[in-house]
Amino acid sequence: MHKNRAILAAALATVLFLAGCQKDEEQQAAPSAFPPAEVAVFTTAAEPLPITNELPGRITATRIAEVRPRVSGIVVERVFQQGSMVKEGDVLYRIDPAPFQVKVDSAEATLKRALAVRDQARQTADRQARLKEAQVTAVQQYDDAIAALAQAEADVGIAEAGLAEAKLNLEYANVTAPISGRIGRALITEGALVSANGSDNLATIQQLDPIYADFTQSATDLMRLRKALEDGQLISARNEAEVQLILDDGTSYPHKGRLLFSEAAVDATTGQVTLRGEFPNPDGDLLPGMYVRVQIVQGLEKDAITVPQQAVQRNNAGQSQVYIVTPEKKVEFRNITLGRTVGNRWQVTAGIEAGEKVIVEGFQKVAPGAPVEPSDWNPNAKPDPAKADVSAAAGEKSATAVK
Repeated sequence: MHKNRAILAAALATVLFLAGCQKDEEQQAAPSAFPPAEVAVFTTAAEPLPITNELPGRITATRIAEVRPRVSGIVVERVFQQGSMVKEGDVLYRIDPAPFQVKVDSAEATLKRALAVRDQARQTADRQARLKEAQVTAVQQYDDAIAALAQAEADVGIAEAGLAEAKLNLEYANVTAPISGRIGRALITEGALVSANGSDNLATIQQLDPIYADFTQSATDLMRLRKALEDGQLISARNEAEVQLILDDGTSYPHKGRLLFSEAAVDATTGQVTLRGEFPNPDGDLLPGMYVRVQIVQGLEKDAITVPQQAVQRNNAGQSQVYIVTPEKKVEFRNITLGRTVGNRWQVTAGIEAGEKVIVEGFQKVAPGAPVEPSDWNPNAKPDPAKADVSAAAGEKSATAVK
């Protein structure tokens, strides 16, 4: 009996020892628990969002003047450099002045003769007046003398007008710039015969600083904006409306402009309304005829919600989706509806409320329902590669455990 009890106690001790060893092995084989994955989140907020429309347009000169001759003659000299800047009054062409100088000399001689005739007529009239007072001459002779003096005065006036015209034509022999601006190519050369009554265009001058940008917008879009303003959905941006140019290569023009007007009529063929902006052009970078895109702020949308573009994903059907961190620090997958882009952000019109946390960085290492440790997203922060690898490994194991 005593021997059996000893054997039984030894067997029980062996069983307990083996069970303890097996438990230790299971605990060592069990995976260690990983901490929640770290993610960077963007907290949404309702804010006024500017309504910026990008419209096609063309550059036009502020003022355009065609250089035309005022007198007929042979062009003897071109003074200006083609493509250069000219000022109002600068001489551009010279027409042969010799014929006009001859007419000036002739007009001066005619004036001298008229002055001499007037002096003689005045002397005769004075003599006849004295004789009349002495009752020596007839009244008819006195009247004739007064009439001759009046005619001589008129001839002097005609001669003076003829001299002024001759001098003006001589001055017009120098063809000057009617406005200041950049002159284009010369359309005639020396030796060409130009006519004051013809359609000859010697050159074209365009004023380029400031300069206009004419662009068009659909009348339907304008009506929609005005209705939204009337309904209180938008805030008027009239006092802060600025016009920005985007050049054909995609770069932004450094100088901002201002909106001058929008036409009150709609083009019957296109259904578009023409708008005009004025821009400074000190360096002459903008040239007439250039294609540009014009960004104009036409209102402010109240209580708009935006998210960073890199936080948005799309499935195979094109549905926009984002990861949300719930108050319990769990991941939630949500479908959203996007509106327009504002810089590097998307406007969200449905699917997200203000105050929710959207995952911007780290959503590649999480799954719906997985616990996460959120932190505020810093768009200027540089990612740490080593930390990212560790977090990714932890996130993958965490996501596998959740599944």
